[in-house]
Amino acid sequence: MSELIDALRAFEGRVIGPPTRALDAVNEPMIRHWCDAIDDRNPIYLDNDAAKANGHRGIVAPPTMLQAWSMRGLGGRTGATAQDDLLRLLDSHGFTSVVATNCDQEYMRYLEPGDRVTTTVTIEAVSDEKKTGLGVGHFVTTLQEYRDDAGEVVGTMRFRILKFAPQPKVEPRPQRPRPSITRDNAFWFEAAKQHQLLIQRCARCRQLRHPPGPMCPHCHSLEWDTVDASGRGAIYSFVVNHHPQVPAFDYPLVVAVIELEEGTRLVSNVIGIEAHDVEIGMPVVAEFVAFDDELTLPQFRPGLN
Repeated sequence: MSELIDALRAFEGRVIGPPTRALDAVNEPMIRHWCDAIDDRNPIYLDNDAAKANGHRGIVAPPTMLQAWSMRGLGGRTGATAQDDLLRLLDSHGFTSVVATNCDQEYMRYLEPGDRVTTTVTIEAVSDEKKTGLGVGHFVTTLQEYRDDAGEVVGTMRFRILKFAPQPKVEPRPQRPRPSITRDNAFWFEAAKQHQLLIQRCARCRQLRHPPGPMCPHCHSLEWDTVDASGRGAIYSFVVNHHPQVPAFDYPLVVAVIELEEGTRLVSNVIGIEAHDVEIGMPVVAEFVAFDDELTLPQFRPGLN
């Protein structure tokens, strides 16, 4: 890290390429276009008499146009610059993303039609490694000086960027698929939230049934109550799912038919054991797992208690 800092510090004070002279002098048509684009109606930019009444020789350019007079497109660049070398160095150390952070301009005098500016850009400062909300990185500050034909500084601009290492994008884990809850089975899911494993029981013939349903398959009674199951049982059958994978689940995923000691069976997952160690007949016990605020389900792990 110290070697990188030394290498970055070596760029401070280096001029980025030769001075760049504006292709055109400050002129009234460009001033009008600028004022129209941003709806700036200050009369000293548009009316000679108003400008003279305010102490100027004629109309003046808005100070915020400072950068516009010498800006060129990417096609106007020739050859690599010290800034290119600096950015490549940061790229090579993982700081591959960039964002502009702030720009400060200072104006020494108004520019007038006929002025022609020359721009010199210097790498002013490279920061130590900083931790930001975007990631760790280095701030690079450049100083642009704008001079007239007499060599006098008419304005400056400090432009700062952050070259940073992008943070890995962590997607929130999707919710476990929602069960289909009806008036017939809502009681079962509500009980699971309270860490109860209920079995529906016919109120007439006392037969247990699962999954819940509106009518007893034995005596056809519509009346029912519930039994609070112990949660103990054994693996009746199982499969180990490897593919296709759904992001809400961990794999390999053991899906088993559990035969409860009360005599009914239900489908659930087996946890707390390697998939290759699961066996038919293995004793298991229910453990209630809250997957989120809305869904709690019984899962089964090896055990007798």
